[in-house]
Amino acid sequence: MANNLVIVESPAKVKTIRKFLGSAYEVDASNGHVRDLPKSSLGIDVEHGYEPKYITIRGKGDILAKLRKEVKKADRIYLATDPDREGEAISWHLTKALKLEEATDKKVYRISFNEITKNAVKASLKAPREIDMNLVDAQQTRRMLDRMVGYRISPLLWEKVKRGLSAGRVQSVALRMICDREAEIAAFIPEEYWSLEARLAQNGGKKLLNAKFYGTRTEKMALHTREDVDRVLAGLADCSYVVEDVKNGERTKKPPIPFTTSTLQQEASRALNFSTQKTMRLAQQLYEGVDIKGKGTIGLITYLRTDSTRIADEADAAAREYIKKNYGEQYVLKFEQARKSNGKIQDAHEAIRPTDITLTPTIVKESLQRDLFRLYQLIWKRFTASRMEPAVYETTSVKIGAGDYLLTLAASRIRFDGFMSVYVQEDEKEETNSLTARLEKGDVLTLSELADDQHFTQPPAHYTEASLVRAMEELGIGRPSTYAPTITTILARRYVMKESRNLYSTETGEVVNRIMKQCFPSIVDTSFTANMELLLDKVADGTVKWKTIVENFYPDLDEAVKQAEKTLESGKIADEVTDVVCELCGRNMVIKYGPHGKFLACPGFPDCRNTKPYLQKIGVKCPKCGGELVARTTKKGRRYFGCEKHPECDFMSWQKPSNTPCPDCGGYMVEKGNYLVCADVQCGCRVSRKKA
Repeated sequence: MANNLVIVESPAKVKTIRKFLGSAYEVDASNGHVRDLPKSSLGIDVEHGYEPKYITIRGKGDILAKLRKEVKKADRIYLATDPDREGEAISWHLTKALKLEEATDKKVYRISFNEITKNAVKASLKAPREIDMNLVDAQQTRRMLDRMVGYRISPLLWEKVKRGLSAGRVQSVALRMICDREAEIAAFIPEEYWSLEARLAQNGGKKLLNAKFYGTRTEKMALHTREDVDRVLAGLADCSYVVEDVKNGERTKKPPIPFTTSTLQQEASRALNFSTQKTMRLAQQLYEGVDIKGKGTIGLITYLRTDSTRIADEADAAAREYIKKNYGEQYVLKFEQARKSNGKIQDAHEAIRPTDITLTPTIVKESLQRDLFRLYQLIWKRFTASRMEPAVYETTSVKIGAGDYLLTLAASRIRFDGFMSVYVQEDEKEETNSLTARLEKGDVLTLSELADDQHFTQPPAHYTEASLVRAMEELGIGRPSTYAPTITTILARRYVMKESRNLYSTETGEVVNRIMKQCFPSIVDTSFTANMELLLDKVADGTVKWKTIVENFYPDLDEAVKQAEKTLESGKIADEVTDVVCELCGRNMVIKYGPHGKFLACPGFPDCRNTKPYLQKIGVKCPKCGGELVARTTKKGRRYFGCEKHPECDFMSWQKPSNTPCPDCGGYMVEKGNYLVCADVQCGCRVSRKKA
């Protein structure tokens, strides 16, 4: 009979670990957290030292009962939950729920492993430790701060907007970032500029080289208008195109850094079109173990929640040996570039890597479902590439004189592919000139054509899940375990909608963000939130006491909530009465908020269930048919402006149109910050809204 009990978090790990340890060990799972703060109340005693009041999570009674039976049989209990703050807290909660501290006849240990392999699991049993209460306190502090924000602010949103809404300490900041970016894009005014290229033939050959216009011989010139371009074209007419300077050189391209949680989410989004949530779900499966044909259940990757790029010495040595054997000695990385640290990295874990580099994507492909395979292949290639030599390019930089002007040409060719033999990111693929023969000073090139092209500066890009994660990481907001849940929450609450990868704030999201910025500016302040993350890190390393943070945070929050209750306009936004009369019962209909924004509903519900779209007129005539423009929302909740005569009239605009016609072309203008801008970017006219 087994006298050792190992408790893990996930049932998916049980089979794998049991196979490693044999019959002397019983392995069971807690299915995540077993205790939490109650849902019915704040669950924190703010009057007496801010002590949390934990209860058993509903539905976990049977699991705990089974674990208690196993505990009675065992002499030694190993708490083997995940190797992070959350896992440490789960182990601590298990000691409380199972009363392990009172079991004087049993030995209780905490063990952790970064990968679910036989060697790692057995090594952890040889190095047991006590629960790290600093990590537990850091997790408890985060949980309490999040609970305080959610339970004090959410009821205010229910009252002022609609029931079911929520505020969150990190989610509210993420929402603000998206809303701020939307405002930036809406206020952006495009600026015209032009590019000019000379298509030149080398030695009378058919292949053309593209030389870019630079300026005069003394300074770079920007081409802002058609007139600028025509002036230069006149100066380039009937010129000889002579090579005036040639510089040959070498450029290296460094191998990529191994994946962290953030960079894996970003690259999986870009390369595989995976959401952050999907990436984490698949990575969890790869970490916990997958049945590989002929090998049994194997954990294929290391722990998936990490912001470290460190690699264990054994894994590094194994990778170098694999590369030497399969690619050649010249491909093995000789000197690893020192990586800069931003001071926010927790180096307790390794980067995300394969547990065994010899389990190549080809070997495991038959055993993995398609998306699992694609993610594993991405991780395997990235890690392998990180242990390989840089790619080396031969480069040629050429200056070409033409009359009073100067053009430049850059050419390159790969001399040694290095890590690129394994891994190339799509957005890093380069389009370069290739020379049919080396250019020398004094060479004359033949002009085939001069090509000019008009451009307009582009607004900042909408956030995608990947770029939002990158921005949050750069600002120090959230940690590897919080990126995906944060984005999932704001999408689920319909504060944000996703369309063609881009994230847009919805009408509901804008209302919530406006209230948060007005009443709780510190909660949605990126610097404040980033500083809070640093304080939580200090709790984790034992330099700050958790109560210090909570005692300083709650009174300010409490005062802000009380002030908000006084200053926010009374009455629910959702109960705003309109002059639209319900045709079924004669009552004046009211504005309600639904998943897709505002709609009209009869206040006589449930006796009268009449609803209809809310068409908010904006006092602007439709440029296409002369009807009235109204504010609408897409099915996903994105706001736009369309004609009330839809579908007979299909006019629509993402920006709010104006009744003021364009003074240059007579077309319609749209509001952009403090300006009215012609909707026709080719016209480019803009006037101050004050003057209009």
